[in-house]
Amino acid sequence: MTTSRTGLQLHSTVQANGELTLSLAEVTAPAPGPNEVTVKIEAAPINPSDLWLMLAGADFSKATAGGTPQSPVVTAKVPEPVLRTLGARIGVPMPVGNEGAGTVIEAGSSPAAQAVLGKKVAMLGGAMFSQVRTVPLDQCLPLPEGTKAADGAAAFVNPLTALSMLETMRREGHTALVHTAAASNLGQMLVKLCLKDGVPLVNIVRKPEQVALLEGLGAKHVVSSSSPSFMKDLIAAVTATGATLAFDAIGGGKLASQILTAMEVAASAKETKYSRYGSSTHKQVYIYGNLDRGPTELGRAFGLAWGVGGWLVTPFLQKLGAGPVQAMRARVISELKTTFASSYVGELSLAGALSLESIAKYASASTGQKYLIVP
Repeated sequence: MTTSRTGLQLHSTVQANGELTLSLAEVTAPAPGPNEVTVKIEAAPINPSDLWLMLAGADFSKATAGGTPQSPVVTAKVPEPVLRTLGARIGVPMPVGNEGAGTVIEAGSSPAAQAVLGKKVAMLGGAMFSQVRTVPLDQCLPLPEGTKAADGAAAFVNPLTALSMLETMRREGHTALVHTAAASNLGQMLVKLCLKDGVPLVNIVRKPEQVALLEGLGAKHVVSSSSPSFMKDLIAAVTATGATLAFDAIGGGKLASQILTAMEVAASAKETKYSRYGSSTHKQVYIYGNLDRGPTELGRAFGLAWGVGGWLVTPFLQKLGAGPVQAMRARVISELKTTFASSYVGELSLAGALSLESIAKYASASTGQKYLIVP
């Protein structure tokens, strides 16, 4: 099969003066090596993890739009405190997009690569907000016959994150989880996964309609942080589940502290002897997102047996090794349209993704408001 390997790719560039530029560039993907494939990308989700690379913390309230309808250019200013952390990318056009799906239009010489020629695959590997990409075969998942690209576009980041959260729980000796921003696509996957695997889960959301959404999926413990009875409800849910591990997508503010406090109250209720140092039960919160970019505030009303740290799925998967990761990938494919199904509120072309109106929508990172780029 012969076809063009040239197409458009979305680039994010930060200059030394703090100017961020979002633009489209015409690029040519390299010819695939023996164990590589060239894919015409048909769908790529905008994940929260894509937004930091793409938007670089810039102030889009004063952004300007230029260029042409076919080749738009957006510029915005990166605040000085953020700019100081971006030294390694100054002046370098950064291609965006963690994952996507499409049709293999050219394949390397190996039998495994030739076997997927003309078939749809999901991909991980960056630069997926593109029309065409050449990637190693081991970064692809062949999709079942008849699967649409949109159904497989988000087959990596959220599904493997949800599975890795459960694997982290098991490996660290916990038996139940707390999850924040739980009405997100990832949160909905985690609800279905925990129900399927029999893992008690406490879901923290912000709005009554999000409570209803997760309860409609079968979630047993859903609490709203906007409720006047939030701490009482959280303590009750943590006590009922015995959760001592949390994954927090919010990051800033007091939520991590409130979760640890609820865990301490639940653990202390089981202690038979008072200790001035709090309960002996270890309580852990992993921050894996930055929906609130403010400081993480810890009130310290939870004894001394606790931890707060960062958590990223990619380093965790690298530690697991090939065997367990391959088993996870196989499960994702087998439950792609059930446990690991994603939903989208809208589709955008590459040029459409660079309109100020579209940026305002997906940059808000509103829970459950995921967009799909259709290059």
